[in-house]
Amino acid sequence: MNKPRRIWLTGASSGMGAHMAEELLKSGAQLALTARTLAPLQALAERFPGQVLLVPGDLTDPAQVHEIGQQIAHAWGAVDTVILNAGTCEYVDVRHFDAALIERVVRTNLLANSYCLETALPLLRAGLRPHLVGVVSSVTFWPLPRAEAYGASKAGLRYLLESLRVDLAHEHIDVTLVSPGFVDTPLTEKNDFPMPMRWSAPKAAQHICQRLDKRPLEIAFPTLFIAILKLLSSLPKRLQLAMGKRLARNSDEKSS
Repeated sequence: MNKPRRIWLTGASSGMGAHMAEELLKSGAQLALTARTLAPLQALAERFPGQVLLVPGDLTDPAQVHEIGQQIAHAWGAVDTVILNAGTCEYVDVRHFDAALIERVVRTNLLANSYCLETALPLLRAGLRPHLVGVVSSVTFWPLPRAEAYGASKAGLRYLLESLRVDLAHEHIDVTLVSPGFVDTPLTEKNDFPMPMRWSAPKAAQHICQRLDKRPLEIAFPTLFIAILKLLSSLPKRLQLAMGKRLARNSDEKSS
């Protein structure tokens, strides 16, 4: 009988992460769950007794991430899959450009994931058929107005993971990127603009979890939305700029 996979999932308290946790627990996996908010993680531990390891903490603090890694190592000795899902989003107002906003978003979406990688890789090397999964974003395919901070942080994470994929290949550690379109989460509830082809968080989580076993290079969805973004990204830069300016005007009108 196969042993249940030992999975460390970050950003597990709400949105897509919470629903991924539920999908994976229903499949019989053992989950180490990390988020700053403990109560939702405790609720999952009560519903799935014996399957959940609670390792809450602030992933922007390297010391806390190191402690989380020690807790997982003490409990399990290794992990088989790591899913880096934690992230945040803030929108830039170019009329009042705030570098501190960029720093906050990059710290959560890129630096915190780097701290997690430092902790996760030794645990993965001791695991069975190790698999590293990182949630990036479809916004990295085409620049959108006001998404400078979010897009830059996710583009950085994409490059980091794709480079790691090459360097880790000889160790047989597979790397999968997840590039969602718009998904209903507490973060996107704050958006004041149309979100075409939006998916519910349960649908997105199920879509991801159903594909993890195949270890694809990327899980990008919805398919039509991703195809449109990639088509737009292949257009001449001047045309891309003209289309982007129209979107920027629309967003300014809605926020005024």
